[in-house]
Amino acid sequence: MKRFHHFVTLSTALILIFLLFSIKTNAYAQDKVNKIDELVKIYFDYKQFTGSVLVAEGGKVIYKKGFGLANREWNIPNKPDTKFRLGSITKQFTSMLILQLVEQEKIDLEGKLSDYLPYYRKDTGNRVTVHHLLTHSSGIPSYTSVPHFFEDISRDPYPVEEFVKKYCSEDLEFEPGSRFLYNNSGYFLLGAIIEAITGKTYEDALKERIFDAVGMKNSGYDRHDPIIPNRATGYSITFDGCINAPYLDMSLPYAAGSLYSTVEDLFLWDQALYTEKLLSTKMKDLLFTPHIQGYGYGWGIREKSLPDSEEKLTSISHGGGINGFNTWIERIIQGKHLIVLLNNTPRARLAQMSDAIIRILYDKPYDLPKKSIAEAMYKTWKEKDIQSTIQQYETLKKEHPEEYNFAETELNNLGYFLLENKKKTKDAIEIFKLNLKSYPEYANGYDSLAEAYMISGNKNLAIKNYAKSLELDPNNTNAIEKLNQLIKEK
Repeated sequence: MKRFHHFVTLSTALILIFLLFSIKTNAYAQDKVNKIDELVKIYFDYKQFTGSVLVAEGGKVIYKKGFGLANREWNIPNKPDTKFRLGSITKQFTSMLILQLVEQEKIDLEGKLSDYLPYYRKDTGNRVTVHHLLTHSSGIPSYTSVPHFFEDISRDPYPVEEFVKKYCSEDLEFEPGSRFLYNNSGYFLLGAIIEAITGKTYEDALKERIFDAVGMKNSGYDRHDPIIPNRATGYSITFDGCINAPYLDMSLPYAAGSLYSTVEDLFLWDQALYTEKLLSTKMKDLLFTPHIQGYGYGWGIREKSLPDSEEKLTSISHGGGINGFNTWIERIIQGKHLIVLLNNTPRARLAQMSDAIIRILYDKPYDLPKKSIAEAMYKTWKEKDIQSTIQQYETLKKEHPEEYNFAETELNNLGYFLLENKKKTKDAIEIFKLNLKSYPEYANGYDSLAEAYMISGNKNLAIKNYAKSLELDPNNTNAIEKLNQLIKEK
């Protein structure tokens, strides 16, 4: 009887220890969830994020939630099953299709562009390989950099071959393989290669080879005309409020940026990448092998440090930006962690949000978002004048440096809004000058100031500032174009 009593007492003690451990573990996990929720709520309250979020820890979803509205005209909220345009996150799906065809020995990574697209110009097509296209090292100019592309071209549909010939076949900007330059033309061309090899549309190849295989039932090629349930509307944020994003014909982003998905489907995608469901491990490793500037095949790969730690994390990530949307997916391989951020008001600092969430997962200090200094200044400008606005900037920068975001882009965005939307050229010039006072090495700031001077009719100061911008950033093709134009007019 005594032995039985002793056994019961020991068992009870073990159960109590287990329960206490479970309670502590659950409380610790819930604390992470609460911190993530608080973080995203602040971004939402500061009008810096409206969309859907998913966070997985150790391969299991611990947080998924929508913030703000998927459709503002009907007050329809964002949810975990809301469908967002992905923008350049599309590229990782394109690279997967290419490597599937490589594994089937239908494509060679060192094969030339002209081998697969006989209609492509031979002088450059015989120098550019599939590997160059995948790693943004082809030297082919990006069609999204064509002057006035979004204003004059982006609304019109194009067949693939016609678009390739017209907008993806310019002279090379550098020797293939010698440099990295992010390039939408390269991934458009990869889509054309996929169609040429499979005999199917890029859309059908994606559905059959990836989406159906993974069970991604809420993902697809976005088009304007079909009725797609739970599709979010894209918006642009201005200093006067929210407006519908400009129309974009989705035949143009194509294999570089035309997909839609949900945070839940992208979790399925993440989990599939840990298996051989889509690709063998040997071939899959090629996706995540960094090349020039740490870019793999459709993914950016880098080591991420944590505060107060010698541990290095392998971050595999990619962002996307397209009219009305910006997006982010980040995978931390060591812990099988995943952060997916899909946003339909594209002013969010998603990489910064993701970094904070990762620090929460590792119980490290993290930064909360800051208020927009530009928004505060615009309110003052509307109610008072430009002098009061500049004084406010100086005061807040001195007295509240941790409360507001004083990044270069803040004043640059405000200056452009005054220039383009309010037609207040003189005030815009003062804002641009104020920005350069704080950031004298900001190349784009001189480009912006030069444009304002050009609009005001002061060609000499426009030339001076375009030249300074070009000095700081020799790759500024806009400055080159405008300088040539201004010099001819003198």
